[in-house]
Amino acid sequence: MNKKNIKVVAIIPARSGSRSVKNKNIQKIKNKPLLGWAIETCKKSKEIDYFFVLTDSNYYKRIAIKYGASVPFNRPKSISTNTSSDIEFIEYSIKKLQTLKIYPKLIVNMRPTTPFRNYKKIDRAIKFFLK
Repeated sequence: MNKKNIKVVAIIPARSGSRSVKNKNIQKIKNKPLLGWAIETCKKSKEIDYFFVLTDSNYYKRIAIKYGASVPFNRPKSISTNTSSDIEFIEYSIKKLQTLKIYPKLIVNMRPTTPFRNYKKIDRAIKFFLK
């Protein structure tokens, strides 16, 4: 991976501890955890240069790796609560990416709870946004 060519980074946020649906991000649909669906969408995308799973769970981390995702750092418990905002994990991720010498132009939030996204629509949206 040439880090200088990484313009578009997708973050798949997958914290554990959902109150409404237990282990929501790894619930299975068609024999695949929601996390796996998000990873596969990122892998199919032609516009996402790098993607990773951000999780506070070692179990979720193992699932992410099994489906082919990178998990370069853990999500701190302090930003993994029911009241944590997206901006908290995005700011945290940007700081951590900088330590890896990755400076994206665009961050894509790929929530696991939207399993049937069309990667072609994601790619069109990225192209549109970058123009």
